[in-house]
Amino acid sequence: MHLCRFHFLIALLCAAALAILGAPLANAQGPNPAQVENKTCLACHANRDLAMKLPGGETLSVYTDEAQFNASVHGKRGQRCTTCHANITAYPHPAVTARDRRDYALQMYTVCRQCHEKVYQQAIDSIHSKDIAAGNRNAAVCTDCHTAHYTTDPHNPRSKIPQTCRQCHSTIFDQYKSSVHGAALLDQSNPDVPTCVECHGVHQIADPTTNAFRLKSPELCATCHTDRAKMKKYNLSTNVLNTYVADFHGSTVELFEKQSPDAPTNKAVCYDCHGVHDIRSAKDPKSSVVKENLLKTCQQCHPDATTDFPSSWMSHYDASPTKYPAVYYINLFYTILIPVVIGGMLAFVLLDAARRILNRFQKPGSHSR
Repeated sequence: MHLCRFHFLIALLCAAALAILGAPLANAQGPNPAQVENKTCLACHANRDLAMKLPGGETLSVYTDEAQFNASVHGKRGQRCTTCHANITAYPHPAVTARDRRDYALQMYTVCRQCHEKVYQQAIDSIHSKDIAAGNRNAAVCTDCHTAHYTTDPHNPRSKIPQTCRQCHSTIFDQYKSSVHGAALLDQSNPDVPTCVECHGVHQIADPTTNAFRLKSPELCATCHTDRAKMKKYNLSTNVLNTYVADFHGSTVELFEKQSPDAPTNKAVCYDCHGVHDIRSAKDPKSSVVKENLLKTCQQCHPDATTDFPSSWMSHYDASPTKYPAVYYINLFYTILIPVVIGGMLAFVLLDAARRILNRFQKPGSHSR
């Protein structure tokens, strides 16, 4: 402890000397308050055993790994410790008022706002911030996802994203890692599959249990599944949204989204049939949409459905001579029949009207000649 005080006093004396010698330059360039160098802080905080006892009885480690910090996004930019710990300008440090480690995290995360105001404002409306405001101390704050001292690029590699969310959402992570999306990301580092943030957002994370989120969810799926270049790689149809919207389920959901986005609807959206986090390939025997499991999936909304019921679903395909030919030829028949019938009726009416007009303008007795 005496060593810490000695280093800190030396640093303050050096800072004072620099301030006196550089006064003319400082006056010319404007005020530039002296800040404590990181190496001064690390003289004590590089000690792995350095910790403090909090009023609630917990022990908080105040050790910082210098190499890890220097490799972080803040370390690479030369960020000083005192940028975040602005209240620490002397030794002994001000007393800590937090009762436990979580209380300390909740007190400190707001300093991120100094540099990240835009992101901070976005996060205020997120489900995490709303939970904190409602008294949930365990809801995520900045440092839970990005860490306090070792912040790295959160998207490199992308597999770090679900691993980060796993800290709070472990059950969902277990479902995701075995899904067609999660397995491709975590096992194959596939750059095309969605991570948590593609569906839920990064800082503006909405409550996924609301009616508005449910009604908008097909658009989330469509972001990837209507991308022709992306879907071509995996031989997947990009017509899924169009066929869904043309279906009774999709047309109803689309109407609700436009007219009453907060109103509840019992019509199926993508995840009702395909799953939420445990989405499997349509070729996977465990998939909820393979023929063997489809009846059970339909019975979630249609409890009286019989074994023939799923046959009415065309699996997001348009009817063609090779795929659902009966539907295709019936559609083709009516596509031809209806214009012919209506066109014939219009032609009859127009010809009849034309004949009547001609008859009216003909001279009396002209028919007898």
